[in-house]
Amino acid sequence: MNKHIDEIVHALREELINRRTPDGMWRGKLSSSAISTSVAVFALYTIDKEKYAGCIQKGKDWLISTMTAEGSWGDTLESPSNMTATLLSYASLYAQNAAPEKAKEYLTKKFGGNTDEHIIKGVLAYYGSDLTFSAPILVMCALAGVIHSWNKIPQLPFELAVLPQRFFRFLNLPVVSYAIPALIAVGILRHKKGKNMLYPVRESFISPCLRVLEKLQPEGGGYLEAAPLTAFVSMCMSAAGYRTHITTQRAAGFLTSTVREDGSWPIDTDLAGWVTTLSVRALDEDITDKAALADIIRKNAFAYRHPFTGAKEGGWGWTDLSGSVPDADDTSGALVALHILQEGTYCKEIGKGVAWLLDLQNKDGGMPTFCKGWGKLPFDRSSPDISAHALLAFELWLDKLPPDLQEKCSASIRQLLEWMQKEQAEDGSWTPLWFGDQDATDERSPVYGTAVTADYLSVSNQPVAQEITTKGIQFLLASQNEDGGWGGSKGLPSKVTLTAKVLNAFVSYPDIQAEVIERGVQFLYQRFQEGRIYEAEPIGLYFARLWYSEELYNITFALTALKNIQKAIRYGEDKQEYTSDK
Repeated sequence: MNKHIDEIVHALREELINRRTPDGMWRGKLSSSAISTSVAVFALYTIDKEKYAGCIQKGKDWLISTMTAEGSWGDTLESPSNMTATLLSYASLYAQNAAPEKAKEYLTKKFGGNTDEHIIKGVLAYYGSDLTFSAPILVMCALAGVIHSWNKIPQLPFELAVLPQRFFRFLNLPVVSYAIPALIAVGILRHKKGKNMLYPVRESFISPCLRVLEKLQPEGGGYLEAAPLTAFVSMCMSAAGYRTHITTQRAAGFLTSTVREDGSWPIDTDLAGWVTTLSVRALDEDITDKAALADIIRKNAFAYRHPFTGAKEGGWGWTDLSGSVPDADDTSGALVALHILQEGTYCKEIGKGVAWLLDLQNKDGGMPTFCKGWGKLPFDRSSPDISAHALLAFELWLDKLPPDLQEKCSASIRQLLEWMQKEQAEDGSWTPLWFGDQDATDERSPVYGTAVTADYLSVSNQPVAQEITTKGIQFLLASQNEDGGWGGSKGLPSKVTLTAKVLNAFVSYPDIQAEVIERGVQFLYQRFQEGRIYEAEPIGLYFARLWYSEELYNITFALTALKNIQKAIRYGEDKQEYTSDK
């Protein structure tokens, strides 16, 4: 086993070092997305089809070339077909008189018919009470001419966007916290398409809401650095009569600057902040310029109150680009990376980052992603893996913090553990918020959630942490597949990413049978020999449960796990059973 590990580690280490960009970070590469491409193409078509003819044609060609034989699309080229990706791609092509008949047939089967009622009812039923994605989808279908019943499309309360952000969590909005730009743009367009007795009142709110929309738009023009959100906003603005508005033009600039050579768009520009912290953890002592990289990460912390979420300074986002927003997972990741790079040396950015996380913690004791207290819709609720990540950051820095922060962190750790104990399923698992398994019927990946939570909790000496982690480890042991790997749940196809996450969780805990580790390593080695260790695995879930893969996930996940096993073998760190050389 030792030789196999050494061989893979050497290859992955060299690959990851070579993937570093000249700016000192890792940027990775997100999968191309049919959803991003279809809405971006349609937005540019709506704004100015002649000016953007080149982008539009290449995007249209990419969509047609990636359609499956049955006339459908998935979120990525490696994803199964679904209603959303197919409907949006069909609508984009329909508007340009290029809609394939097979796509229409596929959607007719999905919806049980092709009337407005079938489509609207089907979309709303799929997304339920969360209108974050369903309302923009239906609006695009109406603009493209696929449906005609504007009065059956939900009206979003755009006028509420003028209220101070601190009130949003109390308003029971039909969209999640990150979707205020869509609330405004989609709401205004829908308002203009259907007059009722509230029309004059709502009309008076348009100008102040447009000022809010402009304030929320980052310098680069892309809301959240995401093509779908930016495209939905800009197509609605254009169709509502605001084609020349500064937000529409900036959005068009963002879309044309982020299109790929093949005519496609990714789901987001990049995850540079996130994959850089993953790379730091994977390489660790192999990083030769730790001080310089630490400086880069420190400078990426937000030094101002963010206009999008109202979050105060101190947090980190998933990228260093202007459309990023501070969030709990990336802030924890940055704090962990700085602990590695600075070898535990405290700095002011650490204190601000810890304080930022403390302010974000929900009343239920768990940690949400972006905003405290929303919690009514998916992606705003507390999450076990994000909570455990924050706990890891607190534990690593606890003895270096000022006394007041130490006290607050200690209290927060107790609350986090109590919440995670309540959230743990009877079988010992936790389900993550932003990751899943597209091979699962329910799209969930308790293996991922349990593995990363167990890994993060390994630093804690708290009895509760040890108790719930033991249960989590037992779940992971019972979930190993016959081929030695792990999928999102037992019996699902094994994946490099998930197998690596589980192996990394096992390294920190004694009493794991050597055979379990060896079988997992053998699975990774076989994929390595077959040239499949870099094969795209869509396990990431973007907003509204959109699948994506990221090239650096396979590399960083596997390298982190194998290097930790390698250390355990070589130095016998409570893992004497792994010293056999097979």
